[in-house]
Amino acid sequence: MSVTTSSSPVELHPKVKAFLADGPKKLFIGGKFVESVSGKTFPSINPANGEVLVEVYEADAPDVDRAVEAAERALEGPWSKISPSERGRLLWKLADLIEENQEPLAQLETLDNGKPIRETRKADLPLVIDHFRYYAGWATKITGDTLSNSVSPYLFTYTRREPIGVVGQIIPWNFPLLMAAWKLGAALATGNVVVLKTAEQTPLSALYLAELIQEAGFPDGVVNILSGFGPTAGAAIVRHPRIRKVAFTGSTEVGKIIMREAAGNLKRVSLELGGKSPNIVFPDADFNRAVKGALHGIFFNQGQVCSAGSRLFVHKKVYDNFLSDLTDYASKLKQGPGLDETTEIGPLVSEEQFERVTGYLNKGKEEGAKPLVGGEPKPGPGYFVPPTVFADVHDRMTIAKEEIFGPVVAAMPFDDEEQIADVIRRANDTEYGLAAGVWTTDLRKAHRVAHALQAGTVWVNCYNVFDANVPFGGYKQSGFGREMGHYALDLYTEVKAVWVNIE
Repeated sequence: MSVTTSSSPVELHPKVKAFLADGPKKLFIGGKFVESVSGKTFPSINPANGEVLVEVYEADAPDVDRAVEAAERALEGPWSKISPSERGRLLWKLADLIEENQEPLAQLETLDNGKPIRETRKADLPLVIDHFRYYAGWATKITGDTLSNSVSPYLFTYTRREPIGVVGQIIPWNFPLLMAAWKLGAALATGNVVVLKTAEQTPLSALYLAELIQEAGFPDGVVNILSGFGPTAGAAIVRHPRIRKVAFTGSTEVGKIIMREAAGNLKRVSLELGGKSPNIVFPDADFNRAVKGALHGIFFNQGQVCSAGSRLFVHKKVYDNFLSDLTDYASKLKQGPGLDETTEIGPLVSEEQFERVTGYLNKGKEEGAKPLVGGEPKPGPGYFVPPTVFADVHDRMTIAKEEIFGPVVAAMPFDDEEQIADVIRRANDTEYGLAAGVWTTDLRKAHRVAHALQAGTVWVNCYNVFDANVPFGGYKQSGFGREMGHYALDLYTEVKAVWVNIE
């Protein structure tokens, strides 16, 4: 497979051209776009060709301080006086503005991340819009309870759900705008104020979102958006004594660092971390649907998905035919720049990620795995790794144990159709527990296996399906806490019990 040249390039939207031409992108603090205290900038790189898109101001600890102060002013001032109904209206207005700017946001996301424009248009942006509208509806439904007590009939007891206060949110680079929405929606609906740090690889769509937040009418300081690096800006957010809660999506390694740092002031933490998700195909599965589902499960977003079905368990009765069809589909995926309308798989996000995935390709081959398609990175420009299907993989191989975060699947046969205990044991034999897939036409088997898998999400006869109403999060070292649905409200509220003597 070769990296193709753009046969149907997208013409850049005038708003995108203006956004990129408007000098270095500034931090968004207190309702204003400002330079960083240090004045330092860093480049935002187009992964399709390695060229600089624009310079971005780099936040550090002093900028985090400024953002916290602005957030506190908003919390103590106008934001606390806004009714839940008005919070919902502001979130709905923001969703409308995102919808009006859907094409420029999709193009920015593709330029910055590399993903195909067809994905940003049809997946990322519609999910972002729906997410903000979903939490706009929740703003008026944050309720407490009236409780009975056994102490006295003259004691009236009830609970209130109150915002935590200033929350720090650190988002990853694989779905920059969608992850910003996942973090902001529930936090704002429940009345919190936010200091959000983008991934240094993909700062642009969130900074464009800041303009829309301003236009929607949110009070200054309710949302502050910083571009910077984990060891500096990210660490400052985690350590800041007046940030009461940190929400992080990213690697398990960084999640462990955040846990240790947050212990210093006992701030609340929620983590959505890595995965090495099993995707299990039984011999009674709808064969064609399962092949396409396995393809989507690993190659969507270039495999840069925490829930990617990177461990593919296929029953030995259908293993050879399944891999033959999967390899055939994978070999026909068109790889190229994301702004090519016909591109189905784009570049990896950065040179660092390119080197990481290339290392795993080499490791897999060194340990005896056989690439049926792909297996070798493509020469530049750009950070292109072709879709890769490894056969002859066993459970102890590095590529079967560690998260690769690229378009690489490790296919392994299994043979225990009657008891199905062995494949469940193998699927659960990992430190991760984010997601899993099951392919079968036997309803009883589907439920039995879904219940036995140690994962926060189990997809049956589908994969990588998301909705704002359905929670998402992990077991084990894939993190804790659930985003989306009403479950996310628990991440951003304190429960206060009130006792009133009415005697």
